[in-house]
Amino acid sequence: MSDPRIELAEILREQAETVNRTRVVAGFDGFVDQLAKIVEERQDLEHYTPVPTISRFADLLGQAAGRSSLREFVVQSVDAGGCAVNLGDGIAQLGVQLDYFGTLGEPMHPAFDAFAASCRSCTSWGREPGFTMAMEFEDGKYMLSSVTQLADFRPDAIQGYLADGRFAEACSAAALIAITNWTLYPYMTDCWSLLQDEVFSRMTHRPWFFLDLVDPRSRSLSDIKRMLPVLSRFEESGRCVLGGNLNEANVLAGLLDVPSVQAEGPEVAEQCEALRQKLQISEVAIHCISGGAVASEDGRVWIDGPYTSKPKKSTGAGDRYNAGYSLGRILDLPAQQRCLLGAASSGFFVRKARSASLDELIRFLCQWADGSIEP
Repeated sequence: MSDPRIELAEILREQAETVNRTRVVAGFDGFVDQLAKIVEERQDLEHYTPVPTISRFADLLGQAAGRSSLREFVVQSVDAGGCAVNLGDGIAQLGVQLDYFGTLGEPMHPAFDAFAASCRSCTSWGREPGFTMAMEFEDGKYMLSSVTQLADFRPDAIQGYLADGRFAEACSAAALIAITNWTLYPYMTDCWSLLQDEVFSRMTHRPWFFLDLVDPRSRSLSDIKRMLPVLSRFEESGRCVLGGNLNEANVLAGLLDVPSVQAEGPEVAEQCEALRQKLQISEVAIHCISGGAVASEDGRVWIDGPYTSKPKKSTGAGDRYNAGYSLGRILDLPAQQRCLLGAASSGFFVRKARSASLDELIRFLCQWADGSIEP
């Protein structure tokens, strides 16, 4: 029996020209990310031991209670960030023609120069991007974001941005429209409604919509409940995929009377199906550290991913999963292969700290199948 990763690699080889002709729209979040390590102990000017895990960092914070403390952090890079930017980078590097619209600053912050160069078009909607300090550990990341400026992203501003017709034109030619980061934009529910009325309802080709809320635990329950029917309304204009991680899925599960899931594995696919039924959308796709799951009209699937305990970069890994999954959705691949494509895209990224090209992803799939990828 042929390995599904080898089969997927062959499909990607055959579909390379189709990939290069495909257009995708992504929006609307743009962030400048400072990626940092927290210092546990410094040996000299050139060498230090980083705090290894989030739990160890939590211990250090707890020890400072009532006393105060100080820790050095080392900024390793200043990168273009935001889920739409990261997903867009992942899918553009695979060869897809990307039209991006989002909060990159006016003028555009120089952190986005390389990303903008990879796009078919790149349009800034907003005077200032968000800013994030992403502290990376062996077992995950902890991010602190400055977002008050994102309150400018509101329906009256969007109405002005739509006036030139560029967004509507891009959407009319897109096979998939990725809309990310509802959580950190306080007026995004109203912006979604405006776009549904003014742009999406006027399309005739019914593209895929890929939505990623980002961790909604900082928003009130009333805000989340108000957003959910607007989310489901995307099905009126296309076919909707809700993506995210397990924490985010459990937040929605609690609101929709769906059992929560603590352990990664096949139960995640069952939760995806329950959420899909409650929301009445086409698909729910959840990525985890050890794999990924989806529930859709063609079934429920859990796949084990190419896990590594020593990621070179983890910030943006989930967005690269979403990029790979979105390409699989555009190519109308079966559920298992969509998840494998997402996992391979993420697995390459955490090992190389950059998005894969299509040829690199094909090689990665083959190496994953024969056991020769980096552990």
